[in-house]
Amino acid sequence: MNRTQKEESVADLNRTFNEVGVVVVTRNLGLTVAESSELRAKMREAGASFKVAKNRLAKRAIEGTIYAGIDEMLVGPTALAWSEDPVAATKVVAEFAKANDRLEIVGGAMGEDILDVTKVKALAELPSLDELRAKIVGLVQAPATKVAQLASAPAAKLARVFGAYGASENA
Repeated sequence: MNRTQKEESVADLNRTFNEVGVVVVTRNLGLTVAESSELRAKMREAGASFKVAKNRLAKRAIEGTIYAGIDEMLVGPTALAWSEDPVAATKVVAEFAKANDRLEIVGGAMGEDILDVTKVKALAELPSLDELRAKIVGLVQAPATKVAQLASAPAAKLARVFGAYGASENA
């Protein structure tokens, strides 16, 4: 990697750190290319990203961002996962790390809040933004359905009463 490529990489990472909601630092303990590709595919599906970056370049990229606190975690063979949704990246990384002991969660940050391993895993257990939106839509729609049922119930009861009265008159 020449100097220009390094500068571009640092600038790209810096832009990323200024736009995302969460960054998770992982330690690669011998992931195969196939495993890394599988993890990247799962991250893309969730709207997140995963990148192996040189620690020195990543440290330069986080300077001046709200994620400057993770610089101490960037030691050894690390990789970064991030997403705008604070739960998406943590959820995918935590699920992948459960199934694969070659990926270790080191920690991370959500804005200026530094997260240790337990906090990253706790964040991963929260529902994602999409899941929360679906629940809210369900809650909003449920009362409307109940109101419609309640509004039609008296009319249905009246119809049954009139039907029964008409049947008794004809009998």
